[in-house]
Amino acid sequence: MTSYRVIPMDIYPRRAHFDYFRGMAQPYAGLTVSVEITRFLQKVRETGSPFFLSFLYCVSRAANHVPELRQRIRDGEIVEYETCCTSHTEARPDGTYCYCVLDSGMPFSEYLPRARRAQVEARAQGSLEDGEDALSLFFVSSVHWVSYDAIVQPTPFPADTNPRITWGKYRREGERVLLPVSLLCHHALVDGLHMGRFYQHLETELTKFPGE
Repeated sequence: MTSYRVIPMDIYPRRAHFDYFRGMAQPYAGLTVSVEITRFLQKVRETGSPFFLSFLYCVSRAANHVPELRQRIRDGEIVEYETCCTSHTEARPDGTYCYCVLDSGMPFSEYLPRARRAQVEARAQGSLEDGEDALSLFFVSSVHWVSYDAIVQPTPFPADTNPRITWGKYRREGERVLLPVSLLCHHALVDGLHMGRFYQHLETELTKFPGE
């Protein structure tokens, strides 16, 4: 099980916000942002790296930089995971999909071969299970057929607290290449400030890709 710490409510600065949003019928807040990937796309092509896994790597590392995105409600308490893996939808030959869990806590040169093996294994197993500690995951999907402006995500009832990250098809605007990236979070744990930090970190990760 992924390690985590319990955040004591008596020192939690957002306790009033937590109590307020936790009781809502639809407690999620989300953003869709057109993220510039001009340089990133050039580096992907120069290195021959797969676009999806390369972008997923950057997304995962950016999300892990924001502590609030690693926080969950577990047995009525707020816990913060040390690190979170991604669980993304992996397409299967019959048109269905399965889930594939990946860890980005390593250089991209190590991540890529592991990710490719995990994709093959996930497609062979065809599982819709996220593993024994699904609460620690970022839920990721890609709608790469269209470049969208907004998206509506299915969410469970009662609400879970896993952030959902989705992106679509990139588009060109003059010399720039833009990609719609959506982030959906439980508002009891995450505010617009924290979502904004995710996009800032994503910009940084895309700029320095593939790193060392």
